[in-house]
Amino acid sequence: MTTSLSSLHRRDFLRGGLAAAALAATGLAGCAASGTGPDPATSSAAGPTSAENPFGLAANSSTEAVIFKGGYGIEYAEFAGKAMQTKQAGSTIKVDAATNIAQTLQPRFVAGNPPDVIDNSGAGLIAINTIRDQLADLTDVINANNYEGTKIADTLYPGVTAPGTFDGKFVQLNYVLTVYALWYSASLFESEGWTVPKTYDEMYELGGKAKAKGKFLLGWGKEAATYYQTMAIASAIKQGGNDVRLALENLQPDAWSMQPIQDVFNGFKKIIDAGYVKKGGAGTQFTAAQAQWSNDQDFLLYPSGSWIENEMKTQTKDGFQMTGAPEPTVTSASAMPWEALHSTAGEGYIVPAQGKNVAGGKEFLRAMLSKDAATNFAKTTFSSSIVKGLIPEDGFGSTALQSQVKMLDAAGTNIFSWNFVDLYGTNTDQLVLWNSFMQGDSDVATLTKGLQSISDKIAKDDSIKKVPVS
Repeated sequence: MTTSLSSLHRRDFLRGGLAAAALAATGLAGCAASGTGPDPATSSAAGPTSAENPFGLAANSSTEAVIFKGGYGIEYAEFAGKAMQTKQAGSTIKVDAATNIAQTLQPRFVAGNPPDVIDNSGAGLIAINTIRDQLADLTDVINANNYEGTKIADTLYPGVTAPGTFDGKFVQLNYVLTVYALWYSASLFESEGWTVPKTYDEMYELGGKAKAKGKFLLGWGKEAATYYQTMAIASAIKQGGNDVRLALENLQPDAWSMQPIQDVFNGFKKIIDAGYVKKGGAGTQFTAAQAQWSNDQDFLLYPSGSWIENEMKTQTKDGFQMTGAPEPTVTSASAMPWEALHSTAGEGYIVPAQGKNVAGGKEFLRAMLSKDAATNFAKTTFSSSIVKGLIPEDGFGSTALQSQVKMLDAAGTNIFSWNFVDLYGTNTDQLVLWNSFMQGDSDVATLTKGLQSISDKIAKDDSIKKVPVS
C-alpha cells in the first residue's frame, strides 16, 4: 500500500465547504454529461463473486482511495487498506490524502477517471447533490458479510444509512458516528465548582463567573465560526421541535425567523454583548483558537463534533479531562429534553460508478467495517465508527469518548440531525455571517437576513435539484 499527501488543511464541523453555485461554475455539476467513462483498456474487470469476495474483486487488481486529511487523520484508512490487502491476497491499495476534495477531484470527475473510493469530507467537499447520480449504490456493501463473517448491516448502529440515502438510493456510507456537543474541561469545572449550563441564561451566568476568574466563556477561529451555527440550530430544534428542522431542511421562506431560532440567536447575542466571547476569532486560525481553549484555557466551552479530542491531542493541557455535554436549550420547557442529542453518521465515503475498480472501492469499505478496523479507528481517534459495541467502558482511556457513550445512552431515541448544509454546500457563505456576528459587528436581524438570503437563493434556483425532507 502506498500513501501520498496533498497540502494539510482541516476537518470542517459541518463539512459543507463549497456553495452549489461555485461548484456549478467549475463544471462539477455537469460531470455526468461530460465524463467519458473509464478506459476499457485500463479498467479492472470484475472477477467471480463468493462469500470471501462478494463484489467480484479481480485478482491482483489495484484500488485507489482518496481520504480527507482532517481531524481523524488518514492512518485509520491505511489500516483498513492493509487489512484488505491481507484478505484479498495480491490486491494493492493506494491511499492518497487530500485536503480539498472538490478542488482535487473535480478535473478527474470531468475526465471520467475518478478514484475508486473517496472520503468526501472537509470544508472543500463535493456537494453531494451535484454528483449523486454518478455514484454506485452501496446497499450491497452493508448486505455483505464483514471480515469476521457477520452481515455488516447487523453490526451497525440504527439509522446510520439514512444520511447517505437520497431518493431511495444509498450512495454515501458515513463512517463516523459523530456526536456534537459542548466540550469542556471536567477537571477545571470540578476545581471551580461550576456546573455545565443547560440553557442560554445559565451560559450567561457562567460567563460572569468566568470573567471573574479572568477567562472567557466562548471563543472561535475564522474557519470554524459555523460551529456556533450548528450549536444554534441544535438548540432551536431541541427548543421548538421537529418543525424547526423541517423548515430549515426544506429551505422554507422565513425559516430562520422562526421563534425558537430567534430566541437562540438573542440568547447568544446577549452573551456576545456582555463581552463573554473572546475577541479576534475572525482573524485567528481555527486550531490556534481551539488551543486557546484546550491548552491555555482562555475560555471554558467549545461546541464541536467528537473529532475534537483527536484533532487537538497534541495541544491539550495535561489533566484537561475533555468531556462533552448536550447543547443548551433556550428554556427548561423545551419540546425535546436537554439530553436530546445532535448525532449523525458523518465522514461520507462514496464509490464513483465511473471508477476503474468499483469492486475495489466497495471492498475497501468492507475492510473499514470489519471489527478490527473499526476498533482501531475508535482506539486511535477517540471517536466511534458506525460499527456498534466496540468501545470499552474506559473509552480506551479517553474521557471524551466515555462522555460520548454516556450522552448517547442518556439521549435514547431523542437523537436528530440535518443535511441541508452539506447537501447544498452553504457553509462557505454562512461562515462570513457568523464571523461577523461572533465578532460583535452585526446584530440578530442582520444574521437572520443573511442566512435566509442564502437559503432563498438555493430554493429559487431551478438548476439545483432539491431534496424534500419529511
